[in-house]
Amino acid sequence: HFYIHVLDLKTNVTKTIMGPDTFVRQDNEKVVDGPSKMVIIPPNHYCVVANPVVKNDEGAIQFDQYGQVKLNHADLNVRLTQEPFPLYPGETLNIKVTKLRAVPTNTALRLRAVADFTDASGAKRWAHDEWLFTGPGTYIPHKDVEVVETLRASIIKPNEALRLRALKACKDQASKERVCGEEWLVCQTGAYLPGAYEQVVGTISAYILTDNIALHLEALQSFKDRFNVERKSGEQWLITIKESEAFIPDVNESVVQVVNISTLTNRQYCVILDPMGDDGKNKLGYRKLIKGDKSFFLQPGERLEAGIQDVHILEEDEAIILKAVLAYNDNGTDRAPGHMWMVRGPCEFIPSIEMEIIDKRKALPLDENEGIYVRDIKTGKVRAVVGQTYVLNQDEELWNKPLPEQIEKLLSSEVDPLADRNARTHTKDTKGRMKHKVVTYRVPHNAAAQIYDYKAKRARVVFGPDLVMLAPDEHFTQLSLSGGKPKRPNCIRSLCLLLGPDFMTDIITVETSDHARLALQLSYNWHFEAKRDSDLDSAALFSVPDFVGDACKALASRIRGSVASVPFDDFHRNSARIIRSSVFGIDANLKVKDSFKFNANRLCITNVDIQSVEPVDQRTRDSLQKSVQLAIEITTNSQEATARHEAERLEQEAKGRLERQKINDEAEAEKARTELLKLQSLSAAVESTGQAKAEALSRAESQKIEGQASVEQSRLKAEAQNIEAESELQRIEEARKGELNYVSATNDLEITKAKEMAQIETAKFQNMVTTLGAENIAKIATSGHDNQLSMLRALGLQSTLITDGSTPLNLFNTARGLVGALPGAE
Repeated sequence: HFYIHVLDLKTNVTKTIMGPDTFVRQDNEKVVDGPSKMVIIPPNHYCVVANPVVKNDEGAIQFDQYGQVKLNHADLNVRLTQEPFPLYPGETLNIKVTKLRAVPTNTALRLRAVADFTDASGAKRWAHDEWLFTGPGTYIPHKDVEVVETLRASIIKPNEALRLRALKACKDQASKERVCGEEWLVCQTGAYLPGAYEQVVGTISAYILTDNIALHLEALQSFKDRFNVERKSGEQWLITIKESEAFIPDVNESVVQVVNISTLTNRQYCVILDPMGDDGKNKLGYRKLIKGDKSFFLQPGERLEAGIQDVHILEEDEAIILKAVLAYNDNGTDRAPGHMWMVRGPCEFIPSIEMEIIDKRKALPLDENEGIYVRDIKTGKVRAVVGQTYVLNQDEELWNKPLPEQIEKLLSSEVDPLADRNARTHTKDTKGRMKHKVVTYRVPHNAAAQIYDYKAKRARVVFGPDLVMLAPDEHFTQLSLSGGKPKRPNCIRSLCLLLGPDFMTDIITVETSDHARLALQLSYNWHFEAKRDSDLDSAALFSVPDFVGDACKALASRIRGSVASVPFDDFHRNSARIIRSSVFGIDANLKVKDSFKFNANRLCITNVDIQSVEPVDQRTRDSLQKSVQLAIEITTNSQEATARHEAERLEQEAKGRLERQKINDEAEAEKARTELLKLQSLSAAVESTGQAKAEALSRAESQKIEGQASVEQSRLKAEAQNIEAESELQRIEEARKGELNYVSATNDLEITKAKEMAQIETAKFQNMVTTLGAENIAKIATSGHDNQLSMLRALGLQSTLITDGSTPLNLFNTARGLVGALPGAE
């Protein structure tokens, strides 16, 4: 099955020589191809030949006038299983030998015509027509058909549907006309193979509806749904388990949302806005009250006003403020829109649709030192409620009392007016004040606070320790005092006035008569002398806004006037007397007074402390420094001389005491030496006489100890031997007892075993006898003899004697009767 192509060089014609054959090439011939193997197509295979040869109706190959085979140029020929064939000159394999495609079940090939032709069934196919070749089957290729793709059937499970779209006008598998772009659902369970002009958009799963779940749908266009209900475009409706347990939305339906059931207990309620009426349309602007115990689905367009709300349970100290939004009759009481009233507890309350809840109020328990500001919203009057439990009614509200910012800081700060009275800035954190509560302020001990009532236009002074509670129209009088050194205004702010005694320090500059400028740092002790029960004195305490600054200025002017009249040397020697006399003044006896009092505010200065005196100009400071250094040097020299004299005196006294002590020590040493000699002589005598006595006593004591040790050793040996004998005897007795117990226990076990074995054998024998039976045992016992008798009888013997061969027999007597009797004997 080989062939070659031979070119005739004279005629330029190529011919095909097929084997088997022996080819002899001529001079004018040339082998242009081969030898090549013929094309062999096995079963279920095919190939495509390009430029196939032309054949007539009988299948013979056509040649032209020159003897060259004719070809269908630019044509294809699909060849199936056949005899091996060669490729003629010009033919080529477009597709090599390939196995035919087997199309399984639930699979199809999408085919497309590339040219107009008529298929084997007689159907006319136009170019670009598409159709399906469905399995199972083997697809045979055609030259005018191309395979576009392989389609697999979509499996439609229960509660699923297949969404299809028409690519062009066609008929679906149910023979229903479909237009281009139209979509529809296939809900039949099983495998579905879409048509050639059907496109699978997707698989839609069913929504499982339960008693607690519903489906909110919207119509995309006007149509009739599966329940034969006409739906308009944009219409919305609800599908519950009453209509269907599993719902697959149609292509003209859109699922807006899955609606969960709304469940109200007997302690809940809700208000539905825009409820749906009996005609299936929402009543816009209406409200509907639903009380529990109840379960329902919200219809399309409905919504809850404030969700599911609990029943308002009012305790004894609670109340609800209500406002009518519609005119209605409330148990005989006409309520107009805007009318407000209050319902007090204890009770349960559910508001109707004609009213709304403005506020829920709780009683405010107030201690006797606590209060709130309450404002009547009708009259605008503000009052303070103190020391009682109070519930605001429908015409009242809490009123926030405004205070200046600086007073707010002073009230909310944790600064102690006494301990922190010298602090210039407050660094502690402040807490926000609840402005509707009555403003309270604790006036410390030995202090006073002024409160002014702007409505009554009068002031009152509170002395500490006491608690101040402001009325709605009252405000504190803020004190702005001078501070620092020298004094600067508005450094210290406070709500209370400390009554003293206390001190204030100031630095002032004075000038003497000889123009020496000095800086004096003075400290004034002060207190207020005012009677608490006197309204005049109480009002006078706050008559001077800055008593510190005014007092320091007044005292500084008095001191400057006095110092200006004396020279520097006099002032340096008598500065204390000059300053005190200028501050306190001199009485009729030319003595300095004890105090100085400001009558305007009852401030009393009791003492002046001169803390430092420093010159202002450099020249005065140098001269003062020199005089001070000289004074210091004189004082230092005097102190050194005194100290040196005292040291010499103490040194002479110490030397005398040292000599006296040395003499005493020598006398004591002589006495001790005498005593030592006496003791040495006595010790020598004792030593000579006591040595022999000690040796004799030691020998006797040694012998005595040795004898006692021998006796004790003998006694201990006897006790040891006795103990060993007793222990050995006890061991032997215990061994004998153990051996006897072991033998006794072994014998008991053997006896018990023998008894049990005897019982077992007896029971075994009894069971065997019972099982076999008496008759069977008897037969077994006589079976040997019976067998022998049977055998002898079978041999025809009348009698026989069987012995063991060793026992002698008396045949004279026994033989009688063993053999047959003689005939004559009868």
